[in-house]
Order: sequence, then structure tokens, then C-alpha cells
Amino acid sequence: MDARSMSIGTTIRGYRLQRGMSQGDIEKRTGLLRCYLSRVENGHTVPSLDTLAKIASAMEIPLSQFFMEEGAPVEVQQGASLSEDEIRFLSQIQRYSSNLSDSDRKLLLAMIRKFAATALS
Repeated sequence: MDARSMSIGTTIRGYRLQRGMSQGDIEKRTGLLRCYLSRVENGHTVPSLDTLAKIASAMEIPLSQFFMEEGAPVEVQQGASLSEDEIRFLSQIQRYSSNLSDSDRKLLLAMIRKFAATALS
């Protein structure tokens, strides 16, 4: 396994999570098996250009996006403490909160703190 295959896999995973999609969502849109997508994301398999095009199309991004260094999503590092569901959830919050004013963001954060405090009680 070389660094290039690991890089494309983590890039695909980053974009998939950023879009709030599961491997199952990509499977449904492309016909590629979920276990194959997992192997690609973990750097065990290097996809062909045609396969990359299918994956990009399923995520509704240009194929070239996978090869850009600037503006690429943060890579999910091995051993990160967040689960895939948590990363997907946070990505969705990021996407929706980008249009909020500063005061609305502060209000949202205060609500989250309140929810968290009551959940711990």
C-alpha cells in the first residue's frame, strides 16, 4: 500500500462524510459494493479512473476534486475519537450553519450546551 492510494481513499472518505453520505448511499448510486468502497477508503484497493468517476458522480462533485490539494476536506485520521456518524453529523451542522449570523450561531451553541447539560443530568 503506497501513500498515493491511502491519500485517494482518505480524500474520498472526507468528501463522502462532508456530504453526509454513507458508504451505502454511494453503493446505491454507483452499484459498487460497500465492502469495495471500504477497501478503497482504507487504502487497500486503488480504484480505476472509471470507478473514481462513478464515485464523484454519486457525490455530485467533479472528478478533478479528488486530485486537488487545496480546499480538500480534512482527512479522517486513523484512531480519531469521532465515529463516522459523529463526523457526518458535524459536517451537516457545518453546512447548515454557514449561512447563520454570528448571533444565531451563538444561540445555536447555547442550545446545544443546554441539551448536553440536560442529557448528563
